[in-house]
Amino acid sequence: MIGRDDIGNLLIHLTRGRDIDDAATKFQSIVEKQQIFGSNHGIRGGYSCVCFTETPISKIAAVLGTSMRDNFRYSPFGIMVSKKWLFHKGGRPAIYQSNDEFDLLPDSLKYRHVRYEPPRHDHLWEREWRFSGDFLPLQLEETTLIVPNRIWAQKLVSDYATRMHVGSIWFYGSTADMVGIKFPWGLIALEDLGYNLS
Repeated sequence: MIGRDDIGNLLIHLTRGRDIDDAATKFQSIVEKQQIFGSNHGIRGGYSCVCFTETPISKIAAVLGTSMRDNFRYSPFGIMVSKKWLFHKGGRPAIYQSNDEFDLLPDSLKYRHVRYEPPRHDHLWEREWRFSGDFLPLQLEETTLIVPNRIWAQKLVSDYATRMHVGSIWFYGSTADMVGIKFPWGLIALEDLGYNLS
């Protein structure tokens, strides 16, 4: 992958919702429960999966831009893990193929099927990976939270400090050590990468 800025070693799960507030609520639930719940929405065969994109964080604005034009398909709230970690958990890349080819897959692979019949059904841009299951437990040391801006980053750390009975903190990152706690998640504010997603 040397010299390729369109391929990385990380995968991103972007939350969905009816609108930004609904997506934010779902994201907060993921953080509090330390797991992502699977869904069978749009997955042939009714398989429950947790879905990720292999789009690098440096290119995620393109996915979010497409999402905003596509009925709010994804939000600027997400969970990032390494490909190695998800692969070890059983996650695999989606298999893009026509619906007629679905039954050619063995049952153990059918959860990976994504309909590809261009131009009407073409979601290759999602570069999807799937984990088959009702939920995916997250390991804090393997997980980075993605939020739209610093205000959201500060809110997460402040909420965490409140739950830990330390009080509000208006910063994020390793500086939480100053008050005797460390925010347990990695954290990226898309605003700090130059994205204006307001």
